[in-house]
Amino acid sequence: MYKALVTGGTRGIGRAIAAAILANGGSVAVTGRAQKDADDAARALGKESGQPSRAIGLALDVRDRKAVDAAVADASSRLGGLNVLVNNAGVGVFKDAASMSDDEWDRVIGTNLTGVFYCTRAALPMLRRDGGWIINIASLAGRNYFATAGAYCATKAGLVAFSESVMLEERDKNVRVSVVMPGSVATDFSGPREHADDSWKLRPADVAEVVIDLLRHPGRSLPSKVEIRPSRTK
Repeated sequence: MYKALVTGGTRGIGRAIAAAILANGGSVAVTGRAQKDADDAARALGKESGQPSRAIGLALDVRDRKAVDAAVADASSRLGGLNVLVNNAGVGVFKDAASMSDDEWDRVIGTNLTGVFYCTRAALPMLRRDGGWIINIASLAGRNYFATAGAYCATKAGLVAFSESVMLEERDKNVRVSVVMPGSVATDFSGPREHADDSWKLRPADVAEVVIDLLRHPGRSLPSKVEIRPSRTK
């Protein structure tokens, strides 16, 4: 049974992944910056799945190393172990380099890259013991760069590199690592989308399906990098 920690699991792609794990018989801890948001998401996920006891919410800023260590330990204790870590928490600040502040740069790098390192390091002892997966949610922006996204693209490129390095380190230690690189997804990640035509974009559930497909792969198989994009451009 999947016992998963999904960072940034209160909305969008992370929430869809958490819902898919529950739908496939697993248990999940979802994190959000605020405890209320995490609790509300866990409560709704539990109700939707018909298994309220299998979803828990944890407040976490992944930039805080001590908080990460505590959250990973708490998730493992309350779920009865941990065999899946989904590093999904992420932020974007879309400005040209000349306009970006130090704090904005640090927030993007700290959340999208350093936070993944903290969560990975904290979870590895449990994953090695129980066997399992680390699945990192990157982006096609990690190889298809665009203006006003220097920090975001840098973190996603770095996340792909980090994922593949850790995959090589851990593949003989009972841990499989994969990075998923979605293209355009219909979420409010970049701001409100109420008047936009997003009909051509991926849905969060499409990314969640890729994650579930990875978890179902037999132990001899390791799809280490998956790109997923909309079938059409507009």
